Amino acid sequence: MELERIQSALKQSNLDGWLFYDHHNRDGIAARILGRDKSKMATRRWYYFIPANSSPIKLVHKIEQGQLNELPGEKLVYLPWQEQHSQLKKMLGNSKRIAMQYSPNNDIPYISIVDGGALELIRSFGVEVISSANLVSEFESFIDEEGMQSHIQAGKVMQMVKDEAFKEIRRRLDKGINPTEYEIQQYMVDIILKNGLEYDDPPIVAVNEHAADPHFEPQKEGSAIMKEGDLVLLDLWAKLSKPRSIYYDITWMGYIGNEIPEKIDKIFKIATGARDAALSFVKEKFAKNEPLRGSELDDHCRKYIADRGYGDAFIHRTGHNIGEEVHGNGTHIDNLETRDDRFLIKGSCFSIEPGIYLPDEKIGFRTELDVFIEQNGKVDVFGAIQDEIVKI
Repeated sequence: MELERIQSALKQSNLDGWLFYDHHNRDGIAARILGRDKSKMATRRWYYFIPANSSPIKLVHKIEQGQLNELPGEKLVYLPWQEQHSQLKKMLGNSKRIAMQYSPNNDIPYISIVDGGALELIRSFGVEVISSANLVSEFESFIDEEGMQSHIQAGKVMQMVKDEAFKEIRRRLDKGINPTEYEIQQYMVDIILKNGLEYDDPPIVAVNEHAADPHFEPQKEGSAIMKEGDLVLLDLWAKLSKPRSIYYDITWMGYIGNEIPEKIDKIFKIATGARDAALSFVKEKFAKNEPLRGSELDDHCRKYIADRGYGDAFIHRTGHNIGEEVHGNGTHIDNLETRDDRFLIKGSCFSIEPGIYLPDEKIGFRTELDVFIEQNGKVDVFGAIQDEIVKI
């Protein structure tokens, strides 16, 4: 836990403290920021309060007094619920404004972890609860040099996996074998694992109308069979199989054939144009040292597609934070599904992945790259960027 850095951030935000609260290991954010082991038994409520100007205080249940032993600070113990309330009020002291894992109006659901009853209890003490969203973004999404290098290393493998998948489709077709989406997915999985990477979910391989489903999952039974004239979408993500590694997440598209139909090429160019416009906007803002919100970047990318007549076909956010989880808890590029008004920060990584989905026409398009903002404000994309549909 970075106590001094947390307290400095609290002072900058004019907050009296940050209250962490958990029950049954529900708050993964608290576990990561405090450096706790989520596999440890936690059947009773615990609280950990970091004041901006004094030492932390912990409140634990009498039968689980070992909770939070690894963290600094005075320990208070409660047994009956009435004592829990009185001790909690005592630990907050004269605090007037504190942060907790909640989001007003549930705007950012990734942060909305504290239950309504707990909020009511804290507010009953005359304490104003402020969303910890910006603090979480700062402490959850900041990536150091080691993390950046792990992202780059994973990227080299994932770019290779993508290339080999396209080649494998052609190899099988040339042998008179029509591969299925599931078979190519498993081919990719095998390469990913053999190269020392891991993931929570396997890659997406989607053909034609399946590409019009943003979260299509190929199955062994009923998977589409690939043939000449098919549009193929590959979405793959993984990280090195070692602690504190950062994910790499890309989406590329290919067409089985030597000549790409004009309409398919035109729509794909709209998607890549929106992606490039968003990337240029990020670079421009950070070059000028101007703040940029995730919602603002989403609006910028979405307008590009809407201006070209496909706004209604762009049915998801522009991108998501990337960290030790492929969908991290930092700032998302979103003003559609949620309103993420947090600022993008130096030392963070996120995807830009506009899509155009036309299920009635049995086609769908998505292009995705990862943007890494270095600590000096330099905006990078590590690895190849797709500009043309791959001819398979």
